[in-house]
Amino acid sequence: MANVADDQLFAHASRISGRTVIITGAANGIGRAAAVEFGKRGAKVVIGDIDLDGAEDLVAEIKKAGGEAVCQTCNVLEWDELVSLFQLAESKFGAVDVVVANAGVTEAGHFTTIKLDEKGVPTKPNLKTLQINLISVVQTTRLALHYLRQNKNETSPKAIVLIGSMASLSGITGAPMYGAAKHGVLGFMRALKDELALEKIRIAAVTPWFADTAIVPLALKAVMAGIPLTPVPRIAGAIFLAATDKEPDTNGAVYSLPDDREVFQIPNVQLNEGVYTLINNRSKRIFSMVENFKITFGIVGLVWGSKVVKLTALGILGYYAVTLSKDRGVL
Repeated sequence: MANVADDQLFAHASRISGRTVIITGAANGIGRAAAVEFGKRGAKVVIGDIDLDGAEDLVAEIKKAGGEAVCQTCNVLEWDELVSLFQLAESKFGAVDVVVANAGVTEAGHFTTIKLDEKGVPTKPNLKTLQINLISVVQTTRLALHYLRQNKNETSPKAIVLIGSMASLSGITGAPMYGAAKHGVLGFMRALKDELALEKIRIAAVTPWFADTAIVPLALKAVMAGIPLTPVPRIAGAIFLAATDKEPDTNGAVYSLPDDREVFQIPNVQLNEGVYTLINNRSKRIFSMVENFKITFGIVGLVWGSKVVKLTALGILGYYAVTLSKDRGVL
């Protein structure tokens, strides 16, 4: 773990100038603060939110400061609306460089309070928190992958930033659905890290403690009186750093803000107990071979054509995968 001073959060700002950044749920709170930071450092900001008035107000604020921004209504649970948001970014600015999956809600309902229907059968739990805080993140990431792959600019930061929470690292009593969703965000990010690295696409998560935003109910703020809240500008800075940091070893990192102090960076955690040592070593060997094949066959492909290259590469990869799987006789 390493602490990150506030003056280092924008150390890579030059990488974002002229780049297109999509942020969901950016009309208010953390997303809004992040959008402002990207905008004033030269990014072209694309805002999607169900609060269109708030989004339009943010666009005006960014433009007034000399930046570029557009927005449209976007319910992150509606696939077609998410697609439309990415299409807006592409049509207005030509390519997508950074995607911040920020939209989220607090706990909806009370999981352990079980109501019965007219037949005395327990009613279905309220899944809104899971749907918005996890499923929409998965959907946003899927689209991000597609559009980042379309971006052929080698200097693009090509980054995906997922917004977790301290509930990604530790459960919060009374908020099991929120905790499940935020744990899921972290697991999702870590599972994608190595595969995306092969395509030079960066992914990271930002996990703040409660901040003074509208997502925190007034009753909860009253309960937490005297407990430090995380400063929203610092969270925005952590999002900016997560998107722009160019060091390979920070890919898959968690930028955590557990209180009102500076950000600390948690590197990707790898389990090395039991069979996981074997699995991790095997994965590294396979990914290393894939990277070597990409370089080799990329050159050969200039001569022989992509179809031949793909078929040959798949054949060789299949051979090596079977060979590696014979370690201790475990596939």
